[in-house]
Formats: sequence, structure tokens, C-alpha cells
Amino acid sequence: MKNNYRYVGNIKGFIFLAGVFLVIGLLSYTSFLSRELREDNREVVKLYAEIIAGAVNDDTDSNIDFIFENVIKKVKFPIVQSDIKKNPQLWTNLPQQIKTNKDRLSLIKSMDTNNEPIPLVYYDGNSDPIIFGYLHYGDSSLIQKIKIWTYVEIISIGLFVCIGFFGFSYIRNSEKQNIWVGLSRETAHQLGTPVSALIGWLDFLKQNKTDLEKVLPEIESDIDRLQQVSRRFSKMGSKPEVEYFNLTERVNSTLDYLEKRMPSLGRKVKLINNIDQNVKIKANGTLISWAVENLIRNGIDSINKDNGQIEVALKQDIQNIRIHISDNGCGIPKKDWKNIFRPGFTTKNSGWGLGLSLCQRIINDVHGGKVYVLDSVIYEGTTFEIAIPKS
Repeated sequence: MKNNYRYVGNIKGFIFLAGVFLVIGLLSYTSFLSRELREDNREVVKLYAEIIAGAVNDDTDSNIDFIFENVIKKVKFPIVQSDIKKNPQLWTNLPQQIKTNKDRLSLIKSMDTNNEPIPLVYYDGNSDPIIFGYLHYGDSSLIQKIKIWTYVEIISIGLFVCIGFFGFSYIRNSEKQNIWVGLSRETAHQLGTPVSALIGWLDFLKQNKTDLEKVLPEIESDIDRLQQVSRRFSKMGSKPEVEYFNLTERVNSTLDYLEKRMPSLGRKVKLINNIDQNVKIKANGTLISWAVENLIRNGIDSINKDNGQIEVALKQDIQNIRIHISDNGCGIPKKDWKNIFRPGFTTKNSGWGLGLSLCQRIINDVHGGKVYVLDSVIYEGTTFEIAIPKS
């Protein structure tokens, strides 16, 4: 049980770390894309700066105006051309809220924070280069969209992690509640037969006080069954002890006990014994009996007619010992042949879907065997098979 809680903590930790790594990876990749796009924009602005600088030799500003109007305005990101004192002179693609010169000066400072301005340099060949202005540029709309989408993805990852935490906790708490309720119902189900039988023997003795010697062995059998129920539940969750025992005698004992107490179950069902003699196995006898009894009870519950019958067959081959439990009940749809072994799945109005799942745990997990629906026909009946390896 402690290991299970540790695994639960590990799963929550994994979800949290996965979310952290996703956020870090997303931010890193977004930063990389932004740098690449900014570098591309810078190369374009450098080219424009060289074109503008080359047009300065003209006596008029017509070439510069033409370049700005027909070349620079074609770009998709904000550009401001300023003088040597960084006072804006020409601009394009500015946000709509930028209207005054003060707004443009503020925008220039903001753009220079992310992108270093490109100086406009004049070379006359006779003197040192002269800087006569700057090109300031901001991020393109694509970079801004990437930033916005990054925040959207981070929020989505955060929601996913939160939903994962709360969803996992909700499912775990629901499973715990269902397990507790289901185990309570299964305990009541296990205790029901011997307790009902003891009440019946008590009523019988009140009316037939002289038949004590006849009834006493049956009372002892019911008391022993109560002790078996206690041993069954105590062995679940702990490493079961195995022993070499006669499986034929153990299954026969289960059938005899249920057959004598069939009236207390409220059903008219005939139990047919088709068991091979002297079949021995190395296993946990208490748990194997529990699995067989659960399958027989499941068959009894599926029968809603007066001529019901359940046949129990025990055979062995070279590798496996096989137990067949067949009933003539309502049958199981083929789509549910595997679902019936899931904890919580049931087709009964008063069931909790633990009997067959416990049976599967006993056979598959504890003994390394298999339990499955061998055949089932609607309104005709079902056959379960338990296969346990001899080794």
C-alpha cells in the first residue's frame, strides 16, 4: 500500500515536471525564433541604410523620399528614420495609437531596447564617415504573434497540468470511495450465505430441539466458512502462501456447501459436478476456492428461471489445470467479455463489479494463470474457464 502511494506521488511529480519542461522548451524555442526573425529584419534595415546613404550625394531629398516611400514602406514592421539627435523625421507601420511626436520618441526608445538602431553613414571619400541619422525598427507582426501565441500555449499547459492534478486526485478519490463501498458490499456478500444459514439452523433447532446432532456439523461448517471469509480478505494485499493440496477435494467442498444452502440464496439452481478425481496443485487453496465460488455465484445470479443449472468441470492437461464453470443464465454480450473483469463494471442492479475483478486478480496476478469467458450466448448461458499452470 505504501508503494502505491509512492507511485501516486511519482505520477503527480512527473506531470508537474513535464509541464515545467514543456514551458521551458517552448520559451527557449520562441526566443530562438524571435532572434532569427530579428536578425533577418536587421539585415533588411542595414540594406535600406546603405541605400539611403548612397542617395545622400544627390543635391535634393527626392531620392531619399522616393526610397522611403517606395521601398522602406513595403516592409511589414515599424521603421522610423531620425536625425543625429534621434528626432523622428520619417516613419511607417507605426501603431495606430502613436500620433504625436512625443509618442514617436517614446516608441523609438522602446524599439531601441530590443533592436539596436542602424546608423546612416555618409562616405565622401575625402573625410571620415559622417553619421547623419539612424534607422530605428521594431518587431514584425509575426514576432508579436509568436509572443502572444507563446503565452496562450503556456496558459494552456498550465491549465493542462492543473486539470491533470485535479482530475487525477478526483479519479483517485472516487476509486478509493468505490473500493471501500465495493469491499463492504463484497464482505456482506461473502458473509450472507453462512449468516443466513446459521439463522436458518437456529429456527430449525427452535422447532426440532432433538435434532442437535444432525444440525451441529452444519453449524460448524458455517462457522468455518465465516473463518474462511476472514482469511480470504486478510490474504488480499499480502504475499499469499502456497501449498500442495488436492484441488478436487477443495472444489467438491465448495460445491457441497453451496448446494446445501441454495434455498437460503433464494434460487432454484441445480449444481452439476463433473470433476476429475485426485487433481492436485501447488497454489493458495483459500484464494482458489474464493475465485471458484465467485464464478459459481455469478452464474447463480445470472439465472432467472426455475430450471437453472450450473456445471463445474475440473480437468488437467500437460501444462494446465482447467476449471470450467457453465450456467444456463442470461448470457453476456461479446462486447463485454473483457469489460466484466474491470473493477466497477456490473450489469446487476445491486452489484458493485468486484467479484469478477477479484477473481481475475487471484488467478492472473497471484497464480500466473488466466480467467476468461470461453463462450457465451444471450439467453442460453455462459462458460468461464480458469487455466492455472501446473508449474
